[in-house]
Amino acid sequence: MAAATGFRYWIRKRLNPFNLLVVFFCLAFMAFFLFPFYWQLTTAVRTSANLTRIPPQMFPNPIDLHRFIYIFQGTTFPVSIRNSLIIAVFTTAICLSFSVLSSYAIARLNVPGSKVILFIVLVISMLPGVSIIGPLYLVFKNAGIINTRLCLVIAYTAFFLPFAMWFLSSFFRTIPPDLEEAATIDGCTPLQALVKIILPLSTPAVFTILMMIFINSWNEFLFAFTFTSSDQIRTYPVGLIMFRGLWNVPWGDLCAGSVVVATPIVLLVLLAQRYIIQGLTAGAMKG
Repeated sequence: MAAATGFRYWIRKRLNPFNLLVVFFCLAFMAFFLFPFYWQLTTAVRTSANLTRIPPQMFPNPIDLHRFIYIFQGTTFPVSIRNSLIIAVFTTAICLSFSVLSSYAIARLNVPGSKVILFIVLVISMLPGVSIIGPLYLVFKNAGIINTRLCLVIAYTAFFLPFAMWFLSSFFRTIPPDLEEAATIDGCTPLQALVKIILPLSTPAVFTILMMIFINSWNEFLFAFTFTSSDQIRTYPVGLIMFRGLWNVPWGDLCAGSVVVATPIVLLVLLAQRYIIQGLTAGAMKG
């Protein structure tokens, strides 16, 4: 009897009009943002006859998976995915290495003009990619590295490194310097204090930057489209555009390719969302 009374009290407390309204809007927003991905998936598995059917099928029947086989066996799309993965991994590793060292130096080592450096870094991080694409193209062309993976790694590093420096330097300043002073008394050098003290405490922030750089490098289109011209170097966003025919747009193939490259990123973000949220909010919580 007491359990039933407690359950009724919990229902009355939880199912009030405000909570129901919040749940309704949350479900509406989820449906709004998830529907495009659902439509992509259903378009990829529709038959050719049902692809342009009016009214469209909300639940495709029958299901046709030949497009997924085609993009892996009949196109250079796997090469584009490999290029995107290589470029994203190298860009993330370089940006993370340089940003951790430079941010720690700015936050802890009393570098002369550190505020000016951070201001310049912040201004650079706000520049749109289209504003630097022309000069970068001329530099890469004169250096003889146009249409190579190296030019994309350099371009992405130059574009993403300023934000990583600004983000990590702000986070490092929220960590009490007493911890490093205690490590120094025990015989640690500044580099050892960074590796053994600062980085373990900064895992959420570092992981957040890692994810942001990797995802942005993985999805970047403008630089990849401008600096590459061969199927062996193009990344997957440019490879998707190359699916277009002279007289038609293969919507089914485009959707199949989009599902293939989006699914791993979506799963990765869902699995790592706790660390990303901690990294994005840690500075606000501590500061």
